[in-house]
Amino acid sequence: MTEHRATVFFAIASLLPAVLLIAGAVRGGLWPLIALFSVTVLVSLMDRIGPDAKANPALSNRLPRAIGVMHFASLAVTLWVLGAPAHLDTGQSVLLVIAMGLYAGQVSNACAHELIHRTDRLSRALGTAVYCSILNGQHVSAHLLIHHVHAGTARDPNSAPLGRGFYRYALSATVAEFTDGLRAETRRRRGNSPLSHPYVAYLGGAALSLLAATGLAGGAGVLALIVIALHAQMQLLLSDYVQHYGLRRRETARGKPEPMGPQHSWNAPQAYSAAMMLNAPRHSDHHMHPARAFADLRLNPAQMPVLPYSVPLMGVIALLPPLWRRLMDPRVRAWYPQPQSHPVTDPVSSPLSAK
Repeated sequence: MTEHRATVFFAIASLLPAVLLIAGAVRGGLWPLIALFSVTVLVSLMDRIGPDAKANPALSNRLPRAIGVMHFASLAVTLWVLGAPAHLDTGQSVLLVIAMGLYAGQVSNACAHELIHRTDRLSRALGTAVYCSILNGQHVSAHLLIHHVHAGTARDPNSAPLGRGFYRYALSATVAEFTDGLRAETRRRRGNSPLSHPYVAYLGGAALSLLAATGLAGGAGVLALIVIALHAQMQLLLSDYVQHYGLRRRETARGKPEPMGPQHSWNAPQAYSAAMMLNAPRHSDHHMHPARAFADLRLNPAQMPVLPYSVPLMGVIALLPPLWRRLMDPRVRAWYPQPQSHPVTDPVSSPLSAK
């Protein structure tokens, strides 16, 4: 695929659903259903037929910012029309809220994740604002200070151990992510003004989002934002659950966990869902090189655990814990015995890589 076609491919996968969400909000009719189709069935179909795409490095700065803008536009329009009397019927409103929750959870989350790893203030501020708009600003601190330090160990609430079902994991991770991030930021900023604490900005951003929802659509807007935010947060929890389930870093002779290696995260090679999520399914390389832009992330199935299906589809399966364990536990056990003494440099093979 040429660089131009890859640029179009990534832009369509990540921005088309937002355009359809706005059309669904403004025009009603079948458009809310089409918007939902674009982040569900279409993704599954395109993952079957869509070719792999090497992202154009020029996308690294422009596309995440464009997605951030479209996130706020589609969220604002969605909330606004829900407060407009007789504009949408109940079924259309429900479809629109579900589609917006899926877009915010899978695309906006991936965009914000990309932005908070950037070094420039504008990108990090936009990424933080996206998280605050879905009432999840604390994820910024928890992700950077806890998850990337302790992923694959018991100290990371977002790395589920083998055998833990999604619902138990989601309850514990939701609470622990907030408290662990708060403690980490408080330690970092000891002696500074309390007003400079990031959690002041996170909670203030959430309050501002709720206030904006009130202004756009009254009580209906507040209720819709809470539902959309909870749905989006569940998508993020599902993503972390799927991409880290059961894979553990071993302790070194000094009692510290080994460095993050290719074998410590689950990956997915499907092209369209990867483009929609800014290559987030290339998760091993991201953890090994957190500052690497999404366009440069690599996938090596010979060294990296590969999920049997795409990340969105695996998220659906994770909602059925018995089916999830039947599918994933044997795969985890196939990786766990493999040599991990020098995970970054030594080749790591798996009996599953040949399947």
